[in-house]
Amino acid sequence: MATIAPLGPVYQAGTLSGNPIAMTAGLATLELISAPGFYQELEAKTLSLVQGLKKAAVAADIPLHVVSIGGMFGLFFTTANNIATETDVKACDINRFKQFFHAMLKAGIYLAPSAFEIGFVSAVHGQSEIDKTIAIAADVFMELNKSQSIQQLCA
Repeated sequence: MATIAPLGPVYQAGTLSGNPIAMTAGLATLELISAPGFYQELEAKTLSLVQGLKKAAVAADIPLHVVSIGGMFGLFFTTANNIATETDVKACDINRFKQFFHAMLKAGIYLAPSAFEIGFVSAVHGQSEIDKTIAIAADVFMELNKSQSIQQLCA
């Protein structure tokens, strides 16, 4: 420690660097993610969520492409089968995403607020939270379908 400032020449700084609470949280996190099957369980939860959302969207006749890896997922309102670039995302129905986001938020489900962001499932999300999210999304998709039908009639 004698080489670390202010005693020594090595500058080290950071809001939580060396903070005992932050270090304890970090160590606890490393212990949790080292448990056998941790990542497999996390991925299974994420797949359950995105597959449920996709099924609910199909039932409401809402075009939705879902992607996931590990605990991360993306939702894209499109009929495209692949979303790989920013240009692909810009071709999606961004306005529909905004409507979906705000309706979900109003119902108590907080998702990433931009069509360009990803969502995360965490280790503390259980099947009940996933099921609740899918059920609320199913209702939102149905409402989006109704508003789409009304817009088409008025066009």
